[in-house]
Order: sequence, then C-alpha cells, then structure tokens
Amino acid sequence: MDTPVKVFTVVALLSLPTVMFGGYSLLRLISAERLTDFQRVYFRAGHAHAGVLLILSLVVLDIVDRSGIGTGLQWLVGVLIVIGTLAQSGGMFVHMAIGQPGAWSWGTRSPSRGRSGSPPRCCSPPTG
Repeated sequence: MDTPVKVFTVVALLSLPTVMFGGYSLLRLISAERLTDFQRVYFRAGHAHAGVLLILSLVVLDIVDRSGIGTGLQWLVGVLIVIGTLAQSGGMFVHMAIGQPGAWSWGTRSPSRGRSGSPPRCCSPPTG
C-alpha cells in the first residue's frame, strides 16, 4: 500500500460486500413486510446510491492513478470520495431511521447543505 489510490481502492472494494448484504437485507425486510412505504423508499435509495457511488469511486480512482497528480491531491480526492459517498447514501439511511414523510430531517439536510448551510431551494420537502 504505497499510494493513496491503492488504499482507497481497497476501502471501496471492501465496502462492496456491505452494499451486497444491504441488498439482501432489503429483500428480506420487504418480503417480511417489516418496513413502511416511507422506510422502503429511503432504504432502496440509500442502498442504490451507495452501490453506484462505490463503483464510480473505483472509476475516479483509476483516472486519478493514471493522471499522474501528486500524492497530496490523491489523498484529498480519496477522502472526498469517502465523505461524499457516506454523506449521500448515509443521509438517506438516517432519514429512513429518524425522518417523517413530507418533512426534513438531519439525514436529508446533511448531504444537501450548500455554502450557506441551508438546503438549496430545488430540494424542498415533498408535500402531501
């Protein structure tokens, strides 16, 4: 493990089985009817975003490795990928656990914060 790209590639590859187990858990919970419709929607969204972002992180890491950028910037890109993936998919799981339909929660606020600290106008809570 001499380069940051290798470190973050291993992190991404080791994270993939957790996403696979999440899919298995989702299927089991849906078939047992243990999730509300609200929970099912956010569980599926969080799971799907985690899987897609992990695969895309492997693509980004390959591009970073081939680009020849410095080690410091490689570390920065790797850390930002991890933080972004956790914030995006993790926020959906947090909202599934503590959120209410039609209302903002800490889970929906954390990944969508702009520079001002408030959610962007395009992301208003659903009404219903």
